[in-house]
Amino acid sequence: MEENEPDGGQALGKRKSYHHGQLKEALITAATQLVEEKGPDNFSLADACRRAGVSTAAPYRHFRDRNELLAEVVNRGFRGLAEANRAAVMRVGEGTRDGIIEMGKSYVGFAAGQPGVFRMMFGQNAQVKKVEGVLETGMDCFGGLIRQVEMYCAANGRDDDARDVALRLWTFVHGAASLLIDEDYAHVAPGMDVNKLIETATPRLLGEG
Repeated sequence: MEENEPDGGQALGKRKSYHHGQLKEALITAATQLVEEKGPDNFSLADACRRAGVSTAAPYRHFRDRNELLAEVVNRGFRGLAEANRAAVMRVGEGTRDGIIEMGKSYVGFAAGQPGVFRMMFGQNAQVKKVEGVLETGMDCFGGLIRQVEMYCAANGRDDDARDVALRLWTFVHGAASLLIDEDYAHVAPGMDVNKLIETATPRLLGEG
């Protein structure tokens, strides 16, 4: 089954036809690209339609408005970050210091690879955050770090509050990621190796001596 734009939609550029389900993916891809190129506040839903090659009526089959489309970009960002972090941990072992270090590097790598999406994931767009599921997806992502800290503490006979430790780690790594993508390190510490910084700081943040 193909999803063709209705005659009442205003065509923007060359129209494309999509099989069922592909229209939604095309719009999400277009919005993600525009977030990276222009930032989330500097393009319209019509711009996303133009990029996807569909009419301005097409998005409303899947999204009630622009905020709902952006919320899906955010949700996918959090899921992608969680998957990348999980893969990083599994390469070295769950519940280990090295695994937590690799999670930190993965977090920074995600931010560097998708800075526009990363900024939007943690931005202050209240309308996007109000969309059902956005906050929950973000908390699920953070939950992955908490679980690794819980396992680390259990393996090392520690009775620390895993959530508090995870918050310390997240605060540090998120700050490092933000300083990197905003090029602040480039100004104050040219040549800064953020991965080395994570390797050095993580044991201390875990309370190892």
